[in-house]
Amino acid sequence: MDQRPSCPITVAHEFGHYLLHRHQRDRFECGDDDIETGDDEKQDIESDADKFASTLLMPFDDFHKQVDGQPVNFDLLGHCADRYGVSLTAAALRWTEIAEKRAVLVASRDDHMLWAKSNDAAFKSGAVFSTRKRTIALPCDALAYSDNCSATNQTQSIKAQVWFPREPAYVELSEMTKVAGNYDYTLTLLLMPDAEWRQPQHDDEQPEEDTFDRFINNGQHPVR
Repeated sequence: MDQRPSCPITVAHEFGHYLLHRHQRDRFECGDDDIETGDDEKQDIESDADKFASTLLMPFDDFHKQVDGQPVNFDLLGHCADRYGVSLTAAALRWTEIAEKRAVLVASRDDHMLWAKSNDAAFKSGAVFSTRKRTIALPCDALAYSDNCSATNQTQSIKAQVWFPREPAYVELSEMTKVAGNYDYTLTLLLMPDAEWRQPQHDDEQPEEDTFDRFINNGQHPVR
């Protein structure tokens, strides 16, 4: 189902460069690392071209109709990939982008993450992996971990802390995996329930403090 770089998503990506960035550069030659990686930290122009290609080939309204009211799995996303003539990876990234609840898509090989994409809801809750800044190993209990791989398409319910240690102990997530065809990596889709609101706490940032917290920490308790 995944295709080599001649697939429509690649053409649309390059077309996006032409429309959006032709005044910035004379030439664009994007490799596999620049297209369909889902990396939240990639260069702005590559992210722009990806978003253009995704929106052009998989319009929101039509894509939403294909998945609305149905349990999300890689079979459903495979149907979307076939419908739009894109790879499974591209369809999964598009679904992750428009998902209402927290969702994270991870690509891995040899028990380590290649890249990860968190949608806005997941990112705001701190469920994000900084794969550009460090090498991140898969959790040993992950389905994609080599000792656990017994099939090409699996699903399990697991404690969210296995993937995200800052999540409350009672939170569980749904984890599903699928080998991504010719790209020779495994996709893992993590579906998470709504989070209790809290500031994102990433590895390279200090947690933000709002005005209420500042008053409390300074011993100024609210009058009741």
